[in-house]
Amino acid sequence: MQTLYSIETQAVPVNPGDPVKFLLKQFDQSRQLFVYLIHFLTEVARYAEIDARQRASKHLPSKQDLSVNIKLAGNDLLWKILEHASYLQAVKDEKPERITDAELVKSIYQDLTATDRYQDYIGLESREKKDERDILEFIFTELMLPNEHYTSQIEERFSNWDDDGQMITQLVLNFIAKPNAFNFREIISKEKMDFSKSLLETTIDKKDIAMDYIKPKLKNWEAERIAVLDMVLMRMGVSEFLFFETIPPKVTINEYIDLAKEYSTQQSGQFVNGILDNIHKELVKDNKMHKTTFKPS
Repeated sequence: MQTLYSIETQAVPVNPGDPVKFLLKQFDQSRQLFVYLIHFLTEVARYAEIDARQRASKHLPSKQDLSVNIKLAGNDLLWKILEHASYLQAVKDEKPERITDAELVKSIYQDLTATDRYQDYIGLESREKKDERDILEFIFTELMLPNEHYTSQIEERFSNWDDDGQMITQLVLNFIAKPNAFNFREIISKEKMDFSKSLLETTIDKKDIAMDYIKPKLKNWEAERIAVLDMVLMRMGVSEFLFFETIPPKVTINEYIDLAKEYSTQQSGQFVNGILDNIHKELVKDNKMHKTTFKPS
């Protein structure tokens, strides 16, 4: 959707192959954001050792300075992440440390140590998998994301945060839950990547066909007056109707209603719903809707 919108609003011609290159660039930006969030999380957890070292090296350290609890720095899940081969390569490639604010890491760590949740964690002698996972999830969801200074820095450094933030946040949580299942070189599976390319190229190549279905349904609206994003979403929907036989029509309609509501105007959800529903009925009536139904064997 974002790629098609960019193409439609560009004043310069788009060369063959450019749309896919732009799509891949957006996936790269999502990967960079993902790596940065994971890196920052690990830095907060590892700061326990830095804090202990700095406080112990004071000229006259107090008893508290000499007894800083560093359990968090030895978190089993933290070290699974730090020793994750594809994560190590991703950090080498993306170099998130270059944009990581050390003072902000320290600030969030200090916020963490002041919480009851942290005190409960370091008070446990055992290292249960759930406890190790829960404390990292707590840092991410309750301390990093709600921190206005942190999110404002993300917005400054990652132009895709507004569009990708929700998706990447869920990706981080999925990674914390099952780190071994992830490959940082392919945060988007091959199947999803192939589908993205196919939908992008089909929507571009079949634009005239899609518009032949859309224009008659616009009634008193001229195509040029429709919001560009709404038109992009409707073209994508028609492309799925006609050329993606495994996607149920109801799924297509509901997906594009949700996208219209989230990214376009207040009335766009209802508008896109009405147009796609009418086109769907027409295709069914004319026996042009050919979908494959998968039944359990």
